[in-house]
Amino acid sequence: MKNCGCCVRWIGWVLVVLCSSVVTAQVPATTPTNRLHESWWSQRHEAKVAEAQKGGWKVVFIGDSITQGWEVRGRAVWEKYYAHRNALNLGFSGDRTEHVLWRLMNGEIEGVSSRLVILMLGTNNTGHRRDPPEQTAEGMQKILEILKTKMPEARILLLAVFPRDEKPDGMYRKINDQLNERLKALADGERVIFLNINDRFLQPDGTLSREIMPDFLHPNEQGYRIWAEAMEPHVARLLGETPVAP
Repeated sequence: MKNCGCCVRWIGWVLVVLCSSVVTAQVPATTPTNRLHESWWSQRHEAKVAEAQKGGWKVVFIGDSITQGWEVRGRAVWEKYYAHRNALNLGFSGDRTEHVLWRLMNGEIEGVSSRLVILMLGTNNTGHRRDPPEQTAEGMQKILEILKTKMPEARILLLAVFPRDEKPDGMYRKINDQLNERLKALADGERVIFLNINDRFLQPDGTLSREIMPDFLHPNEQGYRIWAEAMEPHVARLLGETPVAP
């Protein structure tokens, strides 16, 4: 009987340990992670840290390949709307929330005192890894906390994640819609302003056209123009400026 009692206590101890492990398991979306093993990513990070230190940035864009694309497909639109505003592009292709967390904690916004941050991120969490929307939103909340601490003077324009998939009932479209509902709840309307311009990219029946996003994910030049024009009244208001004419 004594041995049975010991067995019961041992099994109970094992169950406690296992349960504790489940509770304390790290959520990838909220665990700062780098991609320094990828040479292009490492080089871009170092370059952006150096660029950020130059100062004078009025607007900072933070995101993934869609944001990085302002440097390529959206370059002409960027020159019209953001070059004169000394905008800094901190978009990295393929980044998820955990990668942006690491970048923000490792120099990319150190000492940067911009007036406005434009944040759009999450589609690689929901797409590449199919993270549950609530986990991606937790990662975004941590990013917002870092931005509030490191950039106390900046307002944050939190954009809804852009639509994916051609049809409204597409798997990625639906999971991003669920994520956007959670992102909306992270905004307070004062320091963090949520903005959903997704309907500007869609046809009346809710489909996404290849003429705007050829791969149903990344905007082409026309898509970047739609983005800038839809966002401009809000950007100008937050900066206290006259909007750039379309």
